[in-house]
Amino acid sequence: MNIQDLIIKDKDQVLLEDVFLSYENREKIDQLIKEHLYLEDLKQYGLPVSNKLLLYGHSGCGKTTTAKAIANSLGKPLIILNLSNVINSRIGETSQNVKQVFDRASRDKGVLFLDEFDQLGKARGDDENDVGEMRRLVNSIIQQIDYLPDEVLLICATNHIDIIDSALIRRFQIRVQYDMPDNDSLDHYYESLLSRFPKELHPKNRRYGISFAEAKDSLYAIVKSNLIKKLDMKGRML
Repeated sequence: MNIQDLIIKDKDQVLLEDVFLSYENREKIDQLIKEHLYLEDLKQYGLPVSNKLLLYGHSGCGKTTTAKAIANSLGKPLIILNLSNVINSRIGETSQNVKQVFDRASRDKGVLFLDEFDQLGKARGDDENDVGEMRRLVNSIIQQIDYLPDEVLLICATNHIDIIDSALIRRFQIRVQYDMPDNDSLDHYYESLLSRFPKELHPKNRRYGISFAEAKDSLYAIVKSNLIKKLDMKGRML
């Protein structure tokens, strides 16, 4: 498989201030970014640079957006790899495929984002039906992580941290948990999305108890419906 077939191309320019993070999580992300901005200065003092970040928690709460914003803040290329696509391909080629992606990230000195990282946890399990090649894959990726250059930032995301092997989790110096947003956070998010639309298109009610991604989809569906109704009415009046 060609390496280009494994990488998801994404040109979104996400700003860190547009990512909704808790105060604690924002502090961790800010610290990580600053470490990489002052990487050479830290190395002169023999200080280790954190370059392995694990994002975990509810789906749709900002893990992928955070990875994009970090890469954008550092001015580094973002390489996105969905592990479910790799592991579901021909297993005999999987380790080599992943190595190619790590090598690419090292050459580019970029940000490598591994989505659905729990796929490795499943591969490392004790299931008697487990395939030996899968176990070798996990060991191979552990080696890739251990020898990652300081200039490369590895970000992994999972919705199921509980099934990931502890040997993998220990590799990450920073771990950030994503919880479902509370009502205040959702209101702030809704306001930021609605700021570019006229009041007449705004929804009468807002949904709560949902993720940021669900909130965005729900809001845009209502705004589009309101806009189409307005255009239909305008057309009938002409």
